[in-house]
Amino acid sequence: MTRKPFILRNPSVLVVLAALAVFTAAVTLLSQAYGTGAIPTSMVKVLGKTLCLALAAVAMDLVWGYLGILSLGQMAFFALGGYMIGQWLMYARTETIVAASLANNPIPPTAQELQEAVANQIFGVVGSSDLPLVWSFAHSLTAQLVLVVAVPGLLALVFGWLAFRSRVNGVYLSILTQAMTLALALWLFQNDSGFRGNNGLSGLQNIPGLEGVSQASLSVWFLWASAAALAAFYVLAAWLVSGKCGSVIRAIRDDETRVRFLGYPVEGFKLVVFTLAAMITAVAGALYYPQAGIINPAELMPIASIYLAVWVAIGGRGRLYGAMIGAIVVSLLSSWFTGGRAPDLHLPGYVVSWVDWWQVALGLGFVLVTLFAPKGIAGVFDRLAGWRPPARHGRDLGPDQGSLKEQEARA
Repeated sequence: MTRKPFILRNPSVLVVLAALAVFTAAVTLLSQAYGTGAIPTSMVKVLGKTLCLALAAVAMDLVWGYLGILSLGQMAFFALGGYMIGQWLMYARTETIVAASLANNPIPPTAQELQEAVANQIFGVVGSSDLPLVWSFAHSLTAQLVLVVAVPGLLALVFGWLAFRSRVNGVYLSILTQAMTLALALWLFQNDSGFRGNNGLSGLQNIPGLEGVSQASLSVWFLWASAAALAAFYVLAAWLVSGKCGSVIRAIRDDETRVRFLGYPVEGFKLVVFTLAAMITAVAGALYYPQAGIINPAELMPIASIYLAVWVAIGGRGRLYGAMIGAIVVSLLSSWFTGGRAPDLHLPGYVVSWVDWWQVALGLGFVLVTLFAPKGIAGVFDRLAGWRPPARHGRDLGPDQGSLKEQEARA
């Protein structure tokens, strides 16, 4: 019997891809660049950034929902991806401006003089005129695109190898990932880090070579790129968790000792998934920050990774589409509440301003979901789709008498 293709065996993937295609087409047709103009350019950028955050949430769900590692450092990889592409964006744009200003000199500048002028322009704000070693490949788009995945991937590989071989698990591993993120952020805050300290990288929305293209068009292009990346990596993640590999990583989440006893290389599986998730998150960051226009070390602070975990929990941990929906819903609500568009709530003797109270509402929502709806928003879709555990007529769902039973699986 011929086996059905992967996508046909996973109808939820088809639903996600179709919804993503419809959403992207609708925004394009309503945009100022290619449609009626009903959606302003600023909102198109918000939607494009939201898709990038949804991609980061999918990667987070791979690590937390399927592998069982609550990583509080995912946004470090997100920001590193942004820094890597930001180097080229800032260097190439500054080089164009400096070259144009020096073009009228009686003697054309040499390549060395041009590089020194670019370095002075970029790093003069932190009292330096030298190009740091970490900017050695900033002139090359190809090299920086490689570094977008190579640098976060290498960091995740080294960190994961040290942590997993030491068999650090649970809350201790979460604390280590948080400590890694905080240490990286504090280093980047220093002016001599080579990344302009607290000033960060700015002007990233101006794409070198596309100066004649309007921001309205660029915002739609980045929306397309973000949607394509989300679709591609969603399919990759769904394929990864649907086969034998997915069964192994879920088993590691549920009972790591038993999986190790059965002879599987637990540390190897954890390292591969952790590193892959870091690289996916970095790609999301590389698409996010050109739409945001600026990146600074505050983006790496642990609170950002905690927010990401909250989104995944609200959406539904262990459901890729749940993580994606959670990130989209909460991030859009956050933009609405913190942007001052939500009307104030007038209570007797007090006025609730959502700009100040949104984080409280988000925290309360997280607590309520954890207590009363552990499957999150995805649980609602499961019920609508009529999802049920396999019918085993009350028998054990595993090889021994202590295994999960059908009644428990339905609970």
